[in-house]
Amino acid sequence: MLSKIEAVVFDIGNVLIEWQPERFYETIMPAVECKKMFETIDLHRMNDLIDRGANWKDTVDSAAEDYPKYYKMIQLWYDRWLDMASPAIEPSVDTLRKLRANSITVFALSNFGIQTFEYAETVYPFLKEFDQRYISGYLGEVKPEPRIFEILEQESGIEPQALLFTDDRHENLNTAAARGWNVHLFDGPSGWIKRLKAEGLLK
Repeated sequence: MLSKIEAVVFDIGNVLIEWQPERFYETIMPAVECKKMFETIDLHRMNDLIDRGANWKDTVDSAAEDYPKYYKMIQLWYDRWLDMASPAIEPSVDTLRKLRANSITVFALSNFGIQTFEYAETVYPFLKEFDQRYISGYLGEVKPEPRIFEILEQESGIEPQALLFTDDRHENLNTAAARGWNVHLFDGPSGWIKRLKAEGLLK
């Protein structure tokens, strides 16, 4: 089967690398207290600022100062970030490499901060293996807002219907699908591999 797909687009968090802040905090504090902390402080909004290009350490420091009761815990978003962003999802990494070995163009499209991404590159070398990377912190645009999808289309020169995108979040896939992209909800490597085989991109 000759695929109509010209490029495969990977999200990173929870597709190539597990991203589970709550899971990390529950290993170092009682679950009830962890739940209370996340209800009190919108730590995911804090992370969204980082994903939009704000300085990682400064943003965490500011949030910690605003909530002195949780100061030490918030600081761990910087000091132990890697414990939240791990481990690599090895079957997905293997799939990325197999696609490239098959001469398939592979892009990254991810909400990721500038400094966090630079750090992640030192730990996960496969992040340097994409043909092109569209990272929110550098672009100042985030998913699911349409502009970051538009940037990928414009810079790659690939028509929406020739893109196949996997992400673990429905809202991101909905934006892509509305633009004409082919999409796949990532709920584990096996389903993703099956989809790529169905598209004729993997054997």
